[in-house]
Amino acid sequence: MNEDITRRLHDAAEAHRPDRARILARLERGAAESTVRHRTPSAARSWPKAALAGLAITATLATGGLAVAGIARTPPPSDSATAPATPSPTIPPRATPSAPTTPTTPIAPVTPAPPAPAPTPTTTAPVGPRPTPLPSSRVQNGPLASVGEVDPHSTVYWAQSNVTLKTARPLTSLTVELRIAQTGGVRNTGNWRTLPSEDFTVTVQEAGGALVYRWVLKPGRTVPTGQHVFAGQYNHATGVRDAKDDSYRVDTQTAGGSVAVWGGFTPAR
Repeated sequence: MNEDITRRLHDAAEAHRPDRARILARLERGAAESTVRHRTPSAARSWPKAALAGLAITATLATGGLAVAGIARTPPPSDSATAPATPSPTIPPRATPSAPTTPTTPIAPVTPAPPAPAPTPTTTAPVGPRPTPLPSSRVQNGPLASVGEVDPHSTVYWAQSNVTLKTARPLTSLTVELRIAQTGGVRNTGNWRTLPSEDFTVTVQEAGGALVYRWVLKPGRTVPTGQHVFAGQYNHATGVRDAKDDSYRVDTQTAGGSVAVWGGFTPAR
C-alpha cells in the first residue's frame, strides 16, 4: 500500500504545479498539529490518529520535496528582459614602463700620444776671453807718465787746465789732446806749452759737446826727455766749475814703439 501511495503522490506531484506559499503554510500547520498531538495524555488512544498523521506528513513532505526539487530545477527569471545590463567599464591594462634607453655615443678611438722627444743636450759654446775694457785712466805707460789738473789760479769766471807729461825717452811723434766739456759759457781764451811753439801745429775747436785743444809735433821734430806742460785757457759760466767730464790723451812714438796715456783732471788746490 505504501508503494501505491508513493506512486500516486509522485504522479500527483509531477502533474501538479505546487503553490510554494501554500506548501510552506501546510508544513508549518502540520508541524504545529503534531506537537499538540504528542502532548495528548493517552498515547494508546491516539496511535491510529498519529499513524494517519504521520502518513499525511510523509506524503506532504514528499510532495513538498518534489515541489522544492521542481523549484530548484526551474531557473529564476532573468532580469535581462526588463533592464539591459550596464556594461562595466573596460580598464585598459596598465602599460609597464620600460627601462629608459641610454643613448649610445660612439666613442672615438683613443690615439696614443706620441712619445715626448728626447731633450736635446744643450751645448755651451766655449766662452772666449772678454775684451779688456778700456780703463777710465792710464796715467803711466812705459817711458811716459802724465798728470791732469785744474790750475790753482782759476777763478769763478775763468779757468786753465794743465796736462803735465814726463818722458824717459826722446819722442819722435807726439799728439796731445785736451777736452773741456761744455758746462755752460765755455769759450777759448788761449793756450800754451813749455816746448817751442814753432815745433807744433795747434788747433782749437768745439766738437762733441766739448772745447778741444790739440797739439801735434811737426814731422822731423823731436821732444827731448824731461817734463813738459800743455795748457788750455777758457771762460765759463759764473761759479765754481766742475771738471769731472774733462779729459786728456797723449799719443807718442818712441824707438821702442807706440805709447799712449790718458786720464782726467783733479780739482784746483
